[in-house]
Amino acid sequence: MRLALFADIHANQQAFGACLDAARARGAERMICLGDIVGYGADPESTVETVMDLVDRGAMAVRGNHDSAIGAPSETMNAEAQAAIEWTRGRLSANQRRFLAELPLTRQDGDRLYVHSEASHPARWRYVQGTPEAARSLEATEAHITFCGHIHKPALYSMSSAAKMTSFVPTSGVPVQLLGGRRWLAVIGSVGQPRDGNPAAAFAMLDTTSHEITYCRVPYDVETAASRIRANGLPHWLADRLLVGR
Repeated sequence: MRLALFADIHANQQAFGACLDAARARGAERMICLGDIVGYGADPESTVETVMDLVDRGAMAVRGNHDSAIGAPSETMNAEAQAAIEWTRGRLSANQRRFLAELPLTRQDGDRLYVHSEASHPARWRYVQGTPEAARSLEATEAHITFCGHIHKPALYSMSSAAKMTSFVPTSGVPVQLLGGRRWLAVIGSVGQPRDGNPAAAFAMLDTTSHEITYCRVPYDVETAASRIRANGLPHWLADRLLVGR
């Protein structure tokens, strides 16, 4: 089966639509959403509704910290992120807010684990910034492959049976075979707010038969996404950073 994995959509419908189109063109048979459907961007209603529809048709989704913040004002964020959450809270319907609140923190599917942040303590929203954090996440699960987002930068880590770690930044469009002798942590880049210096939207494809993962980048209408942020009175910095992938 070909799985499409999306993380950190952040209410960017232009980026999400482009990624969905690209995934379907690559033969995606099931969609996986790794959280942070909302936050930062100007189209929370449509992104949540799109994910709800995907879930109705067999997709899997987990909750991110921005999704959680919609129903939990105690979540701490920087001023710009908090402003976007407060604005988003007023835009979503009761049904959409309920959907976000009821998403699980993790989902297990065979030998695959899906989580927004990392596996050792999903509710603490810790970032995988390097091999120590990746090792901590891998040691917390027996899954062959763990998929996460949260950091908005693509990366791939593995751990040998002797607990030796490897890490690298995958090249877009180049398949990587996830060998059975190692366990893997795939950090999926952000759909709606990349932070690796490349403004193109990011997602990944997994072939569960060949055990190959391919990281993908998709150009999209960044200018429209940024203009909608400004037009809705959200902090302009949230729009500016889209243009440079930061």
